[in-house]
Amino acid sequence: MQLDISESSLAVYEALASEIRLKIIQLLSKQKMNVKDLALELNLSSAIISKHIKKLEAVGIIKTERIPGISGLQKVSILKVDHIDINFPKKIYHSFETFDTAIPIGHYTDYHVTPTCGLADSKDFIGNVDEPKYFMDSGRMDASILWFTAGYVEYKTPNFLTPDDTLEQIDISMEISSEFPFSNDVWPSDITFTLNGTELGTWTSPGDFADTRGKLNPAWWPSNLNQYGLLKTLRITHHGTYMDGDPLSEVSIADLNKTAETWDIRIEVKPDAENVGGVTLFGKKFGNHDQDINFKAYYS
Repeated sequence: MQLDISESSLAVYEALASEIRLKIIQLLSKQKMNVKDLALELNLSSAIISKHIKKLEAVGIIKTERIPGISGLQKVSILKVDHIDINFPKKIYHSFETFDTAIPIGHYTDYHVTPTCGLADSKDFIGNVDEPKYFMDSGRMDASILWFTAGYVEYKTPNFLTPDDTLEQIDISMEISSEFPFSNDVWPSDITFTLNGTELGTWTSPGDFADTRGKLNPAWWPSNLNQYGLLKTLRITHHGTYMDGDPLSEVSIADLNKTAETWDIRIEVKPDAENVGGVTLFGKKFGNHDQDINFKAYYS
């Protein structure tokens, strides 16, 4: 589940602001339970537990299913969410000038991918899924989502810096997750980022999410496939490279080739990575964030 600092996420924060509901989540993380069992475990009445269950259900943290029991069907509660990511507003650096570029998901200039893999636009899949050759289909230019298990996609964007400009910082933001057949919220993947031939570092994606439907996904997109990713910002500074403020490597602005005509961005899962869990990239019209791959160069 992905939240932000806005009123639209307030109901989830309110649902979590209860000691009893937190205990219910902890119990359901171990096994499915019905209201009676939860009431006995927490030493509360079934009526009180039912009210708390409804609160957690309303915001999509748990769901209730009917399963066969000793005396017929019984209702049990199941935890839907095992990860919540909160996006805070991004800091703005007013003292620097910027060059901004949005790179559509399908505008990669090179690739080598292995199944499971595929692409889709807002209307349908592009070619057949799990056949890498369709990554060269002309329809790929309209792709708003792509996924693969191992390999890479590479993008190019113009380097507008002049000899008189001093590069101060680079931000590359994208909505990204792992790739699992259908989905798996717990599916780590070691994703490596490279810029102009310099490896920036490797970030481990926690999973491939489908606990709730992506806000922007078109109606035709199946609910049991990748629904959304995490909005991540890769930042290269004079002091090192960071992922959402967490240190990723010691690679700094000084280590980059700043005179090339283009910035070449490679997103890769190496075949020998510890966690070969794939990549899913979400662009406009898919996932939770209405953006493609955003590249921003700060200069003075």
